[in-house]
Amino acid sequence: MDSRYLNSKSTTWTRVRVKDPSAVSGMCPICIEECPFICEISLSAFRGREALYPAPFLFGLSTAGAVKDYGLDWSHFNFHCEVRGAKGIEPDPDKALFPNVDVETVVGGVRLKLPVVTGALGSTAIAAKYWRSVAIGAALAGIIVTVGENVCGMDPEAVISGGKVVESPALRSRVEAYREFWDGVYGGIAVQTNVEDERLGVDVYALTKLEVDIIERKWGQGAKAIGGEVRIRDLDKAIMLKKRGYLVIPDPEDPEVRSAFKAGFFQSFERHSRVGMASKEEFLESIDKLREHGARYISLKTGAYRPTATAYTLKLASEAKINYVTFDGCEGGTGMSPVPMMDEMGVPTVYLEAQVIKCLQLLERKGRWVPDIVMAGGFINETQILKAIAMSNFGEKPYVKAAVIGRAILTAAMKAEYFVKLAMKGRVPKNFSSIYGEDPERFFAFLPELRAKLGDRVKAVSWGALGVYGYMDRIKVGLQQLLAGMRKFKLNLASREDLFALTERAAKATGLPLPEESEAEAMESILLDD
Repeated sequence: MDSRYLNSKSTTWTRVRVKDPSAVSGMCPICIEECPFICEISLSAFRGREALYPAPFLFGLSTAGAVKDYGLDWSHFNFHCEVRGAKGIEPDPDKALFPNVDVETVVGGVRLKLPVVTGALGSTAIAAKYWRSVAIGAALAGIIVTVGENVCGMDPEAVISGGKVVESPALRSRVEAYREFWDGVYGGIAVQTNVEDERLGVDVYALTKLEVDIIERKWGQGAKAIGGEVRIRDLDKAIMLKKRGYLVIPDPEDPEVRSAFKAGFFQSFERHSRVGMASKEEFLESIDKLREHGARYISLKTGAYRPTATAYTLKLASEAKINYVTFDGCEGGTGMSPVPMMDEMGVPTVYLEAQVIKCLQLLERKGRWVPDIVMAGGFINETQILKAIAMSNFGEKPYVKAAVIGRAILTAAMKAEYFVKLAMKGRVPKNFSSIYGEDPERFFAFLPELRAKLGDRVKAVSWGALGVYGYMDRIKVGLQQLLAGMRKFKLNLASREDLFALTERAAKATGLPLPEESEAEAMESILLDD
C-alpha cells in the first residue's frame, strides 16, 4: 500500500471518488463539495476516534489486519528442489514417498503433529464465538491452542475474591473444550496472561484449578503495542469492567455519556488493557513463581518491537530458561487494533525473524540458553511456515520450530459454519454447490475418514471445527509435498541451503543468496572435477 491509499482503506470501509488519488496525501486531486463518498477524512469528521478502528459495526463478526506492502515478505524467497538421493529416509523410490515425510515438531518440549500454534484467542467477541470450533479442530490436528488475554477479567460470571479470580466459567469451558478431543500426547492448551491477568492471578488459577500445563506471558503487543482492546455494546458490562480496573472509554459512569449512549450517538465503549513494563527482576521472579505453582512449560509472547527490545526480550528469556518465545510481526491483527498502528508500526515478519536469528546466534556463541522460537505475523499456508523454519536452520537444527496462524484459523471456522448455515436455508452459492453439492456433510472431503476414527464422537465436532481440521490437513500435506521435493523427509532437516532470495532486498535482509549466486562454486566444482 502506498500513500495513494492513505485516504481509502478497506479496513475502515472508506473510499475516494476518483481513480487517481494524490500520490502524497491519498486525497482526490479535486475534492468537491457534493461528494457522496466517505473517505478517511470524512469518516473522521463524523465519527472522530472511531475512524481509527476497523469497521466498529463489524466488531465480533470480523477480523482485521494490515494492508500495507512492506517491500519484503515470504513470497520473495523460493525453495530449491532436488533430484539426487534423500535425507531422513532410505533413498529408495518405494519408500521416499511424500506421505512418508515426518512433519512433527517439538516446541519448548511440547510435541506437535505439525508446526502450527493457534493465535491467542482472548476476550474479543469473535474469539469467544468460535473458540469451541478452533479448540476442537486444534486438538484433532495435534497442535497448541492458546487462550488469549483478559478472558477471566471479561467473564461476567467470574468469581473474584480479594482481587484474585477463584472461578471463571469462561476460562474453564475453553480448557474443557480442547481437552474433549485432546489425545494427551500431541499439542496442549496455553493460557496467555497480560498485566491485568497477572493482577487477577489468572495464571495461578489456570495452573492449580484447571491443571493447565502451559502459561504464556505477554509483553505488550496487544492492539499493536498499546494494550488489548475490545468493544462493549452493553452499558452494564462497561460499568462492570471499569469497576474491575479496566480503562473504559468513554466513562460509562458519566451521566452525560450514558445519555448519549442510550440516545444512539455511539454504539459501543472501548475497553483497554494496560501496557506491560518489562522489568528484569519482576519478570524473572514471576517465572520462578510460575514454576513453583506447577507450570511445566512457560512461553513468552511479544511483538514487532525495535531491534534492541528484541535483544532484551531474548536475553531475559534466556536467563529465565523460557521454553519458547513467540515473536509477532507487524502484519497481524484479530480484533480492533487501530488501523494506522497495524499498517505503520513495528517490524515486518521477515525482517523480525532475521533480527531474532542474529540474537540467537549471539546467545549460542556465549553458551547461553536458547529458547525455541515461534514466528507469527500473517502466516496462512505451508510455504510461509516452511520458509520461516528453513531460514532459521544453519545446519544443525532450526531455531524456529513452528508458526502461529491467527486470523486464518478463524476464517476457516467462520467460513465452514457460514456455508453450512447457507445450506440449511438452501442458499449455497451456485459456483460452490455446482461442484460440491448442497449437503453440508459432503462439503468436507475428509469427513468419512474422521468419522471412521472418532465413531459417534464425530457428532460433537462442530462444523467450524471440521473447517479448522481440514485447513490443518491441507497444511500438513502441503508441507510433506514441499519437503519431499527438497528430498528432506524430516521437517527439522529443512535449512538455509534449501532457500534462495528473489530480490536484492530479500538477500540483504536475510543473507540468503540470489538465484545467480546460489551454489555457483559447487556448480563449477561438479563440472570441472575429473
